[in-house]
Amino acid sequence: MTNSSNATSLKDAAEIKLSNRSISGKKVANLRKDGIMPVHLYGGDGGSLSLQGDSAEINKLLPRVGLNIPVSVVVEGGESGEICFVREVQRHPLTQDILHVDFLRVDVKSKITASVPIEVIGDSPAVRLLGGTLIQNMQSINVEALPLNVPEKITIDITPIEDFETAIHISDITVEDDISITNPLDALVARVAPPRIELEPVSDEAPEDAEGEIEGEVDGETTNSEQQEAQED
Repeated sequence: MTNSSNATSLKDAAEIKLSNRSISGKKVANLRKDGIMPVHLYGGDGGSLSLQGDSAEINKLLPRVGLNIPVSVVVEGGESGEICFVREVQRHPLTQDILHVDFLRVDVKSKITASVPIEVIGDSPAVRLLGGTLIQNMQSINVEALPLNVPEKITIDITPIEDFETAIHISDITVEDDISITNPLDALVARVAPPRIELEPVSDEAPEDAEGEIEGEVDGETTNSEQQEAQED
């Protein structure tokens, strides 16, 4: 029903070149004014490094890799790049400009857990023919795989959703043999909700003949007020 994935080879990994950073604290604001982004590199067998890179290059890189595509980080003076993942992106609360980026080193021979975004494709008959609304309960799926085997995205085909009873669960998703999905098998991924039925508004006004029935005859019977008047006479 569904499928994944685009693995990344080491030679195809996106690359970013960084240099060592000696400035820290509030002074990093001066770096940003000069178009330089402060970066933190940590994890793996190496130590924690304070780095910096070209802001324009980093801004172009981040949309391409997200949090699940490996990046080759080349530090100035180093022999070769280190495979890393973007782990945190700090943004300005008002402008949303990127202020700082953290990269995490990984061992390409050890499995990691990553969150992979879902891409929905196809044409659901329940939407097209029955007027339903697609409800996507999950925006990403957690997988366990070697760093270079983490898929760029997982594609969900909604064509099999032909009615409002059919749904796609984690158990319906197929991935490569070297990738494991860690979400519960019964987790709901997508379904189609039936169209809403709008009820006609109920008027607060009484029918025109209602007032005439209050003290008159109703279906040939006298009202309580008429009976009372007859008794008094």
